[in-house]
Amino acid sequence: MTEQDVQKLLAKLPTLKAEIGKVIVGQSQVLDEVLVALLAGGHALLEGVPGLAKTLLVRTLAQATDLPFRRIQFTPDLMPTDILGTEVLEEDHGTGRRSFKFNPGPIFASLVLADEINRTPPKTQAALLEAMQEGHVTYAGQEHALPKPFFLLATQNPIEQSGTYPLPEAQLDRFLLYVRIGYPTEQEEMAVLGGTTGTARAEVRPILGGDDIRQLQQLVRQVSLSPELLSFVNRLVRATRPATSEVKFIQDYGRWGAGPRAGQALILCAKARALLQGRFAATLDDIQALAAPVLRHRVLLNFNAEAENLTPDDAVRELLKAVRV
Repeated sequence: MTEQDVQKLLAKLPTLKAEIGKVIVGQSQVLDEVLVALLAGGHALLEGVPGLAKTLLVRTLAQATDLPFRRIQFTPDLMPTDILGTEVLEEDHGTGRRSFKFNPGPIFASLVLADEINRTPPKTQAALLEAMQEGHVTYAGQEHALPKPFFLLATQNPIEQSGTYPLPEAQLDRFLLYVRIGYPTEQEEMAVLGGTTGTARAEVRPILGGDDIRQLQQLVRQVSLSPELLSFVNRLVRATRPATSEVKFIQDYGRWGAGPRAGQALILCAKARALLQGRFAATLDDIQALAAPVLRHRVLLNFNAEAENLTPDDAVRELLKAVRV
């Protein structure tokens, strides 16, 4: 791509955010983190209580990116084949021969919403592992490639609510970012109430296509990161491991820490955030801004931390204080 093509592509990103903002009021940080996951080529898990527009955000993103979109509603009786697809027996009426044909499931879309993913048992949750990590599905010994780009956005209710199944750690680790959605401010909530109870409906235009997103994902990997920041990310991730950490909070409250995938995720996300802001160099601010959503589902605390109501976000804050560039 020429420099002019790159600038035209980057100019679409603020327009994309503005288009989504026609429907989603506030939640600017949440939207930025979702777009970071998209540009970095990973997947995102959105957590919040019911009624905070998690599903609406994903639907609006699908409209603004003009990607093939499918929604999977996760329920306790959902089966893996309901997600991946199944083989059906077909008969050729001309020859009379019968053969099995793979019938793709809803996972075969560029943008997939896994709605309330933690309301289905772990067996069905695990059906997503290969698709999220490898970009293909294996059925009856045959690999079936997923479309590119492939972006899975999962929503979940807080695990304290009834009828939820905690996601296994291996499943959580496949998500690039773990995004928490909080309640809106009073002004934002007033805008939501006024804008959604009348007759007006916002029209969302498609801004980015599949080719645009693939090019942006390639550009992300070209964003520069200094050796000092690379070393900082490495030391930050290693400091999450209780056996070798020099951070007292982790020594006292850590159960186990993040693996190398967390470092890869933090670097890619920092680069994606820089590109989202029109920069071709990632900074310390980018890393610090994304440390919590990258690490909060990869750091597990012990029972002492639970007794004192400490969370992985508290661990990340302590880590950022203790580990210096």
